[in-house]
Amino acid sequence: MDNLMDLLKTRRTYRRFEQKEISQEIIDEILEAARLASSAANKQPLSYIVVKDAGKVEDVFVYTKWAGALPPEQGQPREGEHPVLFIAVVENLDINQNCDTDAGLAISNMTLAAWNRGVGSCMIGACNKAALAEMFGLTENQVLHTVVAFGYPTHESHVVDVEEKDQFKYYLDEKRDYVVPKRKLSDVVRYL
Repeated sequence: MDNLMDLLKTRRTYRRFEQKEISQEIIDEILEAARLASSAANKQPLSYIVVKDAGKVEDVFVYTKWAGALPPEQGQPREGEHPVLFIAVVENLDINQNCDTDAGLAISNMTLAAWNRGVGSCMIGACNKAALAEMFGLTENQVLHTVVAFGYPTHESHVVDVEEKDQFKYYLDEKRDYVVPKRKLSDVVRYL
């Protein structure tokens, strides 16, 4: 991407992926981007678990729910469309009891770094966190915040202006590409 605004405009959520491995170089860039994210009081309470073995990725996938605004037959990735990588974002409560903002910043950095290399992503909070925490071997002082799915997308995603008030649900167009309504800048900004 030539500039940051192009990257921001095209980095959307992707939910269907090629079954193509992501290189370790790109995974390292994604993790470095997370590490560089701002952190409240610079406490750095987050850690990351990388799941890239195909069998383990499928084990994680079983505990995830996709595209809550769509019926499962439309939003759930089908066989052959699953992600090829998950990165779990883990909060360490001994360091900071409230680090949602830190997690959001880290996830944003990760997904932007991935998209800069053509890798799409989907952050998933709708998952069986208890089962995944056990699978990941988390301690009582660690909490699973989110799992982020990654892969090379097989569909597109487009932003459109919201036409009707309160009509924010994303949907699939005739090509099964995602259409994501966003409020106009004039609707969300007020100057004093």
